[in-house]
Amino acid sequence: MYAEERQQLILERARSRGRVDVAELAGEFAVTTETIRRDLTTLERHGSLRRVHGGAIPIERLGFEPAFTTRESVMTAEKKRIGKAAVAELPSEGAILLDAGTTTAHLAEALPIDCDLTVVTNSVNIALTLSKRPSLTVMLVGGRLRARTLASVDSWALHALSETFVEVAFMATNGLSVERGLTTPDPAEAMVKRASIAGARRVVLLADHTKVGNDHFARFGELSVVDTFITDSGIDPAVAAEIEREGVTVLTA
Repeated sequence: MYAEERQQLILERARSRGRVDVAELAGEFAVTTETIRRDLTTLERHGSLRRVHGGAIPIERLGFEPAFTTRESVMTAEKKRIGKAAVAELPSEGAILLDAGTTTAHLAEALPIDCDLTVVTNSVNIALTLSKRPSLTVMLVGGRLRARTLASVDSWALHALSETFVEVAFMATNGLSVERGLTTPDPAEAMVKRASIAGARRVVLLADHTKVGNDHFARFGELSVVDTFITDSGIDPAVAAEIEREGVTVLTA
């Protein structure tokens, strides 16, 4: 097994289990503990894990907010499937909102060529992607640009969103749980997300399964504000059923 393959498996185990142990991994992969430590160091440098005593924890579990380029390279296949599945939730006409996020960015890429909608977004990279679609009317929400997420936030953004109404808001999140609802590390982004939800007739949440069970600093909504949650097949069926008991339709891609 190549080192890259082993590191990918280690990362997957960390995300599914919540943490990984050096000694256990060494036994599982039949390599030395020093080899595993080097793997964990590599993954930490890539922004995927954080080293802790005796092992490592996925960065999502610690409440860190990775840079956009880091998040863009994680769970890519799953995010693409989620984005494609979300196309079925598009209205036939009117306006939609695409929240800033790497999974919503995949929905932007998956929008049909002949799609004739008004798209509101606070994401610079999503706006650039959609600018190539002449059939769309793209409304870029202004405000302070957060370099870490390429999202515009603060009062300018909030003012624009307070006067905006859309058929469907496609939202992203850093974490979601039945106990804490929808959460994100930054309070300014939480305020913008809350305003986006308030101006939507329906809310569709797009998030891969590694976000489930994570709680971050700022809450921007209870699960009850979500109509449909689209995730990947990696979600625990028992957890999906628990989310559905909150009145949310859960779809897997």
